[in-house]
Amino acid sequence: EVQLVESGGGLVQPGGSLRLSCAASGFTLSNYGMNWVRQAPGKGLEWVSGINSGGDRLTSVDSVKGRLTISRDSARNTLYLQMNSMKPEDTAVYYCAKVRGIWWGDGMNYWGKGTLVTVSS
Repeated sequence: EVQLVESGGGLVQPGGSLRLSCAASGFTLSNYGMNWVRQAPGKGLEWVSGINSGGDRLTSVDSVKGRLTISRDSARNTLYLQMNSMKPEDTAVYYCAKVRGIWWGDGMNYWGKGTLVTVSS
């Protein structure tokens, strides 16, 4: 059974950092592309960042480039999102999602339950 469990969310001040984790089970992370998606309060889902199965291609939405970085640890079967220089507009529930293929755009078929990140002073 595929499971994705996010952790690491919390309250952080503007300019601060957090690292989100997504522990994967039931499949091998390095065989699939993965994404981080967020949903701000009262808004729709926003794709944030993706990584291919090989781990050598990353991409992200312009608003987070240079601040939020996706990565993974194949040995731990865990996906990460390092969040630096955080802004209030980063406040959202963050979800990790597995895709059907090797590229982040190959359609997300499994989602975690999310972890809440709040950026506020």
